[in-house]
Amino acid sequence: MNFTNLLLFILFFGVILFLHELGHYLVAKAFKIKVEEFGFGFPPRLVKLGKFQETEFSLNWIPFGAFVRLSGENDPGVPGGFGDAKPLARIAVLLGGPIMNLATGVVLFSLIFNRVGVPDYTKVLISSVSAGSPAETSGLQAGDIITRINQTPVDSTGTLSALIQANKGTEIEIAFQRGNETVITRAVPRIDPPPGDGSLGIAMTNPLVKTSWVSTIPLSFQATYAQAREIFEMPGRLIRNEIPKEQARVVGPVGIYSMFNEARTMDEENSTSTNPFDTTFTLRLMAVITVALGLTNLFPIPAVDGGRIVFILPELLFRKRIPPKYENFVHMIGFVTLIVLMFYITAQDIINPIQIP
Repeated sequence: MNFTNLLLFILFFGVILFLHELGHYLVAKAFKIKVEEFGFGFPPRLVKLGKFQETEFSLNWIPFGAFVRLSGENDPGVPGGFGDAKPLARIAVLLGGPIMNLATGVVLFSLIFNRVGVPDYTKVLISSVSAGSPAETSGLQAGDIITRINQTPVDSTGTLSALIQANKGTEIEIAFQRGNETVITRAVPRIDPPPGDGSLGIAMTNPLVKTSWVSTIPLSFQATYAQAREIFEMPGRLIRNEIPKEQARVVGPVGIYSMFNEARTMDEENSTSTNPFDTTFTLRLMAVITVALGLTNLFPIPAVDGGRIVFILPELLFRKRIPPKYENFVHMIGFVTLIVLMFYITAQDIINPIQIP
């Protein structure tokens, strides 16, 4: 076991759990809901750090994450407490944690794009050339940027694909940029290419260009949304057998650490690579885990934020509150079930370690 990676993993996981609780805390304070304690780590308590307004800040023995203890969390009879707050205020507090995690995902994706660059959708880069293809025969190479087919400028992958398809069996003139040099060559796109290969025999993408951190924000929101959508669509894709079951396996802290350790190892092995994307495995994994944590907390499962929101919805719709004793009982059963499930998942992570492709 790599001790340094273990410490980094504990720090990373602790930070994203801390940020989750910080989201709850900040929204609670915004709605003037009393917060009795904000704990760093989990009990038993090590030391009391101090007090701000009504909130005690504590440092606890288990150095993993954080917790927020709201006043009147399960008792609507406590004035100024969570249970005494209006329904929309309680929903906002519960959403605060997951939203903070999703926002953290945006920041992490932004760091990745700031390091590797953002796609320039107005240019087309050849990422690979098939052996024996017209592209290879004409001298095209991976890294070339195609600028023109015949007299038509190439300003997107869609444009290039359409031009190739329109000229199957006909010789075309290809202008491309290699470094600072502009080169012109000729090729004949195949009418009937081999299975899995294109008419010209190239794989295309958009080149990455360095940009300011602010410019990465819109793309970071798109990446966070795409990751969230992928998580939501995974059950349906599993049912349709579109992805192998092992790729959708649920993992616990042990399994996540295995992936974290593997990502760190890959980044270290690629430390001399000239492609900055090759050293972002850890950052990408952190972004995915952060988004996943935010989303899973929104699922309508008892004891998590989404499950607690479900119990507030009838109060909004029918102006009638579900008795707290019933809600607390359901959440208690849900919490125990989640703990048992976590033990089972952790055991599976140990007995059948996750394999990273």
